[in-house]
Amino acid sequence: MATIAIASDHAGFQLKGELVAELGKLAHMVNDLGPADTSSVDYPDFAVRVTDAVTGGRAELGVLICGTGTGMAITANKVHGIRAALCRTEFEARMSRQHNDANVLCLGQRVTGTGLAIEILKAFITASFEGGRHATRVEKIRAVEAKR
Repeated sequence: MATIAIASDHAGFQLKGELVAELGKLAHMVNDLGPADTSSVDYPDFAVRVTDAVTGGRAELGVLICGTGTGMAITANKVHGIRAALCRTEFEARMSRQHNDANVLCLGQRVTGTGLAIEILKAFITASFEGGRHATRVEKIRAVEAKR
């Protein structure tokens, strides 16, 4: 099973706990990178913790949760080597892995219910990159990233 790094801000704390529990049931190794409670925190600090774990090889995949998922996605995608996908459906999660080789899933607790979030998470972690014509496109993403 995969090692998955997960973090949230205060607005995503409750959903993070639900997803950590679900990942445990699925027998994945989980690295909960915080926060420890619902005290107000800044989402970029926690996005960096997860992206560092993924780019540093300490986790195969990352999950980030805030109120809408948008702030986490914006921050995560600033990190070289990260392809973060803000997903609202299982289809988006599956396609982000299969076609874009996404390595970080972003979710919003205020806009996605727990049951759906769990299904999105499952779709994300069980899908894998298809390669082929998609590999050429991901290489083009990497080339853009290298120039900036």
